[in-house]
Amino acid sequence: MNLALQLPMETLRSRPLRVSSVLRPKVLLYSHDTFGLGNIRRTLLLAEELRNQYDRSAILIVTGSPMIQAFRIPDGIDYVKLPCLDRTDSERYEPRFLQQCADEVKRTRSAILRNTVLGFDPDLIIVDKRAGGVDGELLPTLRALRESDSVAKLVLGMRDILDAPERTRANLKDNGSFEIIEEFYDEVWIYGSRCIFDAVKEYDFPDSVARITHFCGYLKRPTAQPAHDDGPPQILVTTGGGGDGLVLIRTYLEGLAELPRSTALRTTVVFGPQMSVADREGLLNEFGYLADVVFMDFEADLAKRYAAADVVVSLAGYNTVCELLSFAHRAILVPRAEPVQEQLIRARLLAARGYFDLIEPVDLKPNILIARVLSALKPTPTVVPPLDLDGLPRVTQRTAALLKQEVV
Repeated sequence: MNLALQLPMETLRSRPLRVSSVLRPKVLLYSHDTFGLGNIRRTLLLAEELRNQYDRSAILIVTGSPMIQAFRIPDGIDYVKLPCLDRTDSERYEPRFLQQCADEVKRTRSAILRNTVLGFDPDLIIVDKRAGGVDGELLPTLRALRESDSVAKLVLGMRDILDAPERTRANLKDNGSFEIIEEFYDEVWIYGSRCIFDAVKEYDFPDSVARITHFCGYLKRPTAQPAHDDGPPQILVTTGGGGDGLVLIRTYLEGLAELPRSTALRTTVVFGPQMSVADREGLLNEFGYLADVVFMDFEADLAKRYAAADVVVSLAGYNTVCELLSFAHRAILVPRAEPVQEQLIRARLLAARGYFDLIEPVDLKPNILIARVLSALKPTPTVVPPLDLDGLPRVTQRTAALLKQEVV
């Protein structure tokens, strides 16, 4: 009989790690992948940071993101691709491409997860956002780990804000997230600042979960040197994955088209890889005549675009906001309000503290948006309190603490 079956979870967690886990750790990251690019970009950022800190590490990402192959994957990092899912509602997910095989896709994803995790035998597992995985697909793997001789440390990583507090509290209760965390996880990492949004308080974390929760700070991005020239101001319009970016891009272009010819602006519009072909072609047919507008389908490295921009117009996704904070850019945020209010809450909180300008979704009109852009181009010195952008260093600190725990 496997002795692990006879031991309580506290004993399993306290068993000494392999010495190799400190010198050449194996880290597995499970990316919550459904809508947009945010989850996989955050996962890749964490993977690259850990690889840089542990140059003999082996890092494996498990994701269903259809865009992972478009990003640069550094040496020492690899990935396993799951069949794609898409979010159809705040708590509902369906296959993106194999809609007629929903049950089969669910079984396939769960089986790949189990075989990959047990086969890779990681020292550390970082799960993105959902303790049990999408629709609980990770639970069989977590139970199998518990029944094996694995010494893997488990971490749940969460962005700063999930959704409106009342709705999130209900969802966390309904899907048993806190019970899953209590049973399987060693730590919870929140990639945000408690002084901006206290998820422990707002989402009513039980004491047992609050005790293992660490606010790491926002995840600062690498920045590029500004590439300004003596030409007209540069505006960057980006909507992340682009799946719901049509309204914002159209509104900006309509406002731009109404400007007098004496007002010179250069604009780069990044559609995003998940914008439909019909929406993309419709925008090009309607606004392709505009001078000094460059249209792009996708940009894997937005850093150089941020570096060249004077003002950014965007949604308020977690990764976009972190990039804007990293560059200390003037930006007009038009947050998504549905199916979850995460972006709306984030944008309101940061705008109230002076970091960004905000246009509420119900107030989005071409004349209002373009007026805000022109206003942002005027030099107006503002003083805002410093924001904690030390998320990556704290992730490496927490990783070191977990990997070094009781090593013999």
